[in-house]
Amino acid sequence: MHIALGAKMVDYAGFNMPVSYSGINEEHAAVRANAGIFDVSHMGEFIVKGEHALDLIQRVTTNDASKLTNGKAQYSALTNDKGGIVDDLIVYCLEQNKAYMLVVNAANIDKDWKWINSHNTKKAELHNISDKTCLLAIQGPNATRIMQALTDIDILNLTYYTFAKGKFAGVDNVLISATGYTGAGGIEIYFEDKGNDAETIWNRIFEVGGAQGLKPIGLGARDTLRLEMGYCLYGNDIDDNTSPLEAGLGWITKFTKDFTARPILEAQKSAGVEQKLVGFEMLEKGIPRHDYEIKDFSGMTIGRVTSGTQSPSLGKAIGMGYVRPVFAAIDSKIYIKVRDKLLQARVVKFPFN
Repeated sequence: MHIALGAKMVDYAGFNMPVSYSGINEEHAAVRANAGIFDVSHMGEFIVKGEHALDLIQRVTTNDASKLTNGKAQYSALTNDKGGIVDDLIVYCLEQNKAYMLVVNAANIDKDWKWINSHNTKKAELHNISDKTCLLAIQGPNATRIMQALTDIDILNLTYYTFAKGKFAGVDNVLISATGYTGAGGIEIYFEDKGNDAETIWNRIFEVGGAQGLKPIGLGARDTLRLEMGYCLYGNDIDDNTSPLEAGLGWITKFTKDFTARPILEAQKSAGVEQKLVGFEMLEKGIPRHDYEIKDFSGMTIGRVTSGTQSPSLGKAIGMGYVRPVFAAIDSKIYIKVRDKLLQARVVKFPFN
């Protein structure tokens, strides 16, 4: 169906994925101004159930899942024994203290599954439902208004990081979540891949949304949209060697409970981190790319770029990268090595504007 829509396909995390349909800038603009649909069925989903479900989640994730009640979700991270990030994820509370869904990154499904199972000492019930779960993200300021016609659930008033289950486009047992990776508002819908439900839902979304300007969106615009918001991409901005505190994810790191690497991260918090993830905008012409060196005015290396692009919304080049803390203050001047030139940039706040 993506190919029929003219998508340019690429290999991503072992999946054949649409990178763009009509062009990244056009797709990006559609999501910022109106609505777009992403097929993100490559993401991983695990169910954790039983009387020890919450205990397991608490021990492997940094955020406090005990605060979750039915219908609420939270952003969190899995940490390894060295304080690095195994993955970032969303925890959905299906039934308080009893049943949860963890949504993980596609490239990390096997790694996360092994990691969580290795800590499942009390034998919580675990199910990897990744292969049979579809996930579509309908994002943009008009996304919920356009999609409301397809469901009885009041999605217009679904607050951020909450969800409801019900019928969508005539298909039963669809989980509709007010989450997303664009900063433009909208919903994500999870449903079982059975019969021709995926095709039915996809087609109904276009029947309702096509006339209202809803467009299919690929991985390219997904990346530029999330980057404008300062959202981390696993494998670029965070990985097994970066800690949540270095990545600016202290807000999802709760020291009120025990979890993997808590002592390491507590020590890091009191001593201070050695590197910090910052956003920056280019003050000279040039586009920062992953792994470009970041320098100070004397040419000494002070860090590296993790993500960068020409921002379609802002009309300027932006990026994210790790620098030594002394260079992390807002308005600090830094230099990006592009080819053999040192181009001036300025540290700015997230989201970019």
